[in-house]
Amino acid sequence: MPLSRSLSMTSLSGVLPSWEEDELPVEDLLLFEVAWEVTNKVGGIYTVIQTKAKITADEWGENYYMMGPYSEQNFQTQVEACEPPNPAIRKAMDALIQNDCQVHFGRWLIEGSPYVILFDISSAAWNLDRWKGDLWQTCNIGLPYHDREANDSLILGSLVAWFFRELTDNLGDNPNVICHFHEWQAGPGLIFSRSRKIPIATVFTTHATLLGRYLCAGNTDFYNNLDTFDIDKEAGERQIYHRYCLERAAVHCAHVFTTVSDITAVEASHILHRRPDVVTPNGLNVKKFSAMHEFQNMHCTSKARIQEFVRGHFYGHLDFNLEKTLFFFIAGRYEFSNKGADIFLESLSRLNYLLRVHNNDVTVVVFFIMPAKTNNFNVESLKGQAIRKQLWDTAHTVKEKFGKNLYDALLKGVIPDMNTILDRDDFSMMKRAIFSTQRQTLPPVTTHNMLDDATDPILSNIRRIGLFNSRNDRVKIVFHPEFLSSTSPLLPMDYEDFVRGCHLGVFPSYYEPWGYTPGECTVMGIPSVTTNLSGFGCFMEEHVSDPSAYGVYIMDRRFRSADESCNQLTQFMFSFCQQSRRQRIIQRNRTERLSDLLDWRYLGRFYIHARHLALSRAFPEKFNMDPIAPRKTEGFRYPRPFSVPPSPSASLHSTPHHSDAEDEDYEPYNEDEEAERDRLNIKSPFVLGALPKGKKQPPGESVN
Repeated sequence: MPLSRSLSMTSLSGVLPSWEEDELPVEDLLLFEVAWEVTNKVGGIYTVIQTKAKITADEWGENYYMMGPYSEQNFQTQVEACEPPNPAIRKAMDALIQNDCQVHFGRWLIEGSPYVILFDISSAAWNLDRWKGDLWQTCNIGLPYHDREANDSLILGSLVAWFFRELTDNLGDNPNVICHFHEWQAGPGLIFSRSRKIPIATVFTTHATLLGRYLCAGNTDFYNNLDTFDIDKEAGERQIYHRYCLERAAVHCAHVFTTVSDITAVEASHILHRRPDVVTPNGLNVKKFSAMHEFQNMHCTSKARIQEFVRGHFYGHLDFNLEKTLFFFIAGRYEFSNKGADIFLESLSRLNYLLRVHNNDVTVVVFFIMPAKTNNFNVESLKGQAIRKQLWDTAHTVKEKFGKNLYDALLKGVIPDMNTILDRDDFSMMKRAIFSTQRQTLPPVTTHNMLDDATDPILSNIRRIGLFNSRNDRVKIVFHPEFLSSTSPLLPMDYEDFVRGCHLGVFPSYYEPWGYTPGECTVMGIPSVTTNLSGFGCFMEEHVSDPSAYGVYIMDRRFRSADESCNQLTQFMFSFCQQSRRQRIIQRNRTERLSDLLDWRYLGRFYIHARHLALSRAFPEKFNMDPIAPRKTEGFRYPRPFSVPPSPSASLHSTPHHSDAEDEDYEPYNEDEEAERDRLNIKSPFVLGALPKGKKQPPGESVN
């Protein structure tokens, strides 16, 4: 059964090209996805499988199943128990249950409502020693008794392989089974399935190599030494050699190996010694974030809520104009170097210097949203919000009285005496309110009491660069060491609302296999800074001709020194500060138009291609792919926006001081016309991984 590989120039939502193909006979196939984070939120893979569920369920219907570990609490709150629609699956589950291994089935209550098969690891733990022996006999990998995560992954993998053996015995030759395994925790299931010659097509995806995370966390010059690392020695020194062996074995056992980005593909080819067959970028459910034409209004609404927090946090030092204040932020796991917080802080120090030297009237408030160990809210931060609320109540009381007296005077036909419309008590109340805003200390740089205040990396670097929120500083810092929540007494906003209210997200990551944070900014129309060492940054460089014109600034952290990268980030932020309000609105419009590029409806094609390839390798007599035909994972590049001047220098004002009147002649801009050009003026297809003319391929890099 040949698989069609033609591309179509029809558009996706009027913007992105989709392609037409002879659909796989999904009625004769079963698709399974195995991941540790099915119904079990631990990290970013949860977001991947959760957001991708709808498009996959729409394509495969009741032939799509997810598999993962059982958790009683998660099952009760996220899963609706039901009976399997396929009798063969029921029989396979019963075979395990009759051997005292509990298996649960239901619908995961997320968009798409996919079926889930969850294995109770604790009920099968009595088989652990036997399965450890099987693993050793199969591939000479031994697991230490004290590594519970590795032992649990072995139990899950053994149950998955057992299930597939029972399932394929019941199904016979039809339908065929495809199984997609995510990350090393799902690896044992793939290893056992292949070693026992179970007739299934397998795909393995590494979202980040295990050893890569450890090496980068240790401040290693990772990318410049990829070809010199003694992999076995490095894994052994970090006591993860057995995990590394599981990951590497799964990679080499899979029919198709994929990674989430080109930069991770380079990493995997060196560390795991196999070049990925397909790059499968991570997408988002854009419908969830899309606000249609209201996203600009939502930005204003959310920005006003952030401004209220700033009024309270900086009470007594609110000598800057909030209408000329920009909100920057960085968010994610507290990996100080991997997430680029070190580079960001140094760049903020330099930005503060530039803004002061140029007497710029713009103030930048920077939020660090990174969870750290704390014991409570900072008293000074809580006091600030209480004082703000008290001032609001005072102003509201005086306003009501003033309005009533003015109304009575006008009814009598007289102009009131402004000196008598308010009495002495009113003035005393207002003076007390003013006196309450006086403070002898600087606004705190953190909203919580840190447990490791003296050694905390962010606070230590703030002390080094001297950004303490003084009156002279044009850059203010707020470290919020806790994920945002709408129930917080300090900043009562969900993360999505907070992102919408900011002006710029800054994510100068050193190690970021994909990077959901700048992607979330993009689909909400918020400009962001990323790097060419993140999967998202590489993806945008390949799909967008001029990313910065669309509000995606890409730092070079791969081929520049740390100081040069820091200067580049400083220049990005300083140029952003020089933009007028109108320019920022235009840029947000352009940024939001890139959202379809990150939609699973577009990026799902990469997963489809991986499944096609796996079927052709596992069942070549039934499925074949023409190796000469153009690849279906070809994409398209957004051209430079029509209204952007051809010279980069023309996009900046000649001096840091400018009036809004200059904007009238700044650039011709018509939102509808430019959006239409973006829909129609798409450049010719390109292949992911293709190098520009004149550039040589670095050693070890794979072109997929």
